[in-house]
Amino acid sequence: MYLGIDLGTSAVKTVLVDDAQRVIASESRALTIASAQPGHSEQDPAQWIDATFATLDALKASHAGAMAAVAGIGLSGQMHGATLLDASLRPLRPCILWNDGRAAAECRVLEQRWPALRAITGNKAMPGFTAPKLLWIATHEPDIFAATKLVLLPKAYLRLVLSGEAVEDVSDASGSLWLGAARRDWSDAALEATGLTREHMPRLVEGCAPAARLRSELARRWGMTGQPVIAGGAGDNPAGAVGIGAIRPGTAFVSLGTSGALLAPTGTIEANPDRAVHTFCHAIPGMWIQAGAILSAASCLAWAARLFGVTEAELLAPLGSRPQAPSPVSFLPYLAGERTPHDDPAVRGMLDGLSHGTDRTAIVQAVLEGVAFALADCRDALADAGIAIAEADAIGGGSRSPFWLSVLANVLNVPVHRFAGGETGAAFGAARLGRLAVTGEAIAAVCTRPQRIETFEPDAGLVNAYAKRLPAWRELYRPRH
Repeated sequence: MYLGIDLGTSAVKTVLVDDAQRVIASESRALTIASAQPGHSEQDPAQWIDATFATLDALKASHAGAMAAVAGIGLSGQMHGATLLDASLRPLRPCILWNDGRAAAECRVLEQRWPALRAITGNKAMPGFTAPKLLWIATHEPDIFAATKLVLLPKAYLRLVLSGEAVEDVSDASGSLWLGAARRDWSDAALEATGLTREHMPRLVEGCAPAARLRSELARRWGMTGQPVIAGGAGDNPAGAVGIGAIRPGTAFVSLGTSGALLAPTGTIEANPDRAVHTFCHAIPGMWIQAGAILSAASCLAWAARLFGVTEAELLAPLGSRPQAPSPVSFLPYLAGERTPHDDPAVRGMLDGLSHGTDRTAIVQAVLEGVAFALADCRDALADAGIAIAEADAIGGGSRSPFWLSVLANVLNVPVHRFAGGETGAAFGAARLGRLAVTGEAIAAVCTRPQRIETFEPDAGLVNAYAKRLPAWRELYRPRH
């Protein structure tokens, strides 16, 4: 038996997977975000621990026999968050999250201090990454910076609590701007540019490698007969790739979680930082992921549900299974700023084309289309790096909506495939990494592609209609900085 724990932004999801790679149980607990002022986004790390322990307690109560047999644990996590610990390994402040935009000025400082940043990391300095956040802390909270002895990404903090070991995997670490992407190791020059050293960083491992063992007292709490191995794990998108078997070039996928991304595994680094394409190490040794990332995806639908005071399911029901034509309304999904291709933390969303005749359904369709158009921007940025997307698999909570996937297929003009359980892809991928850390099996034998349950093919008429709308949609963007 293996556990996959996905520390997301809106929830912790935990799956229990057997030796036949069947998910036999899952649990989820919600998380909340604090925003003291516009552009800020933080979480209390204690939330992560309480939510994770609650999922594991529930699995122990419902599946005690299976939990007893757990041999390996994999962790997946929201990327880029800055969790600052003191000499006693206690958090000094709430974690600054990936969608926090306060460090825009520090990004410019960082690139000036270290001109080789883009060449070494494969990325442009953007406020969501971890390193600029530390420069912001050094300027605005100098006492906190001085007291910081260890900087961890969210899932590495969870691993520290579970095992007592400070360890990070290279996929998550490559979203910090402190990792040399080609060497898959910390860059001393990057650390120096932010006033840090390797002593402030956790030990690095590959995602499928053993990283630690579960504390004995926690193993007893959850009724486990031994102390399971905890794998290196992965950032949420690389873990999602492992979960759907996207472990080689030519296996692109789209993630519709709180944020969104269009991602392509590659055997070499094919960076395009000038268009805000992200370069991450894959959770698989010797592989990388190139990604176009948008800061708001399924969270846009959640915003619309709050606005109208109904559930997301109630918003989607009137749309049916596929669009008949584009909505007359246009939506920019920049509710928290944007990354690819704009790198603009100050930009905000908008609705355009409203009239007295506009109804809720038109607005909801526009929200889904706006996210799809933003992913088309990601597609084009990847194409500029020589990466052509011929088809895409869909993961994340948004992948439950047939209408949304149909919109995506027509906007991107590629077939989009859906899997059973695609919304738990990152947790399932983490469980696979946990298994590999225990068994040492061939990666390809474990990271197989699950069965696709539905394919959404582009319709020529809709492809043309959306292609005509895309230039006008792009014209709506206006930089605010």
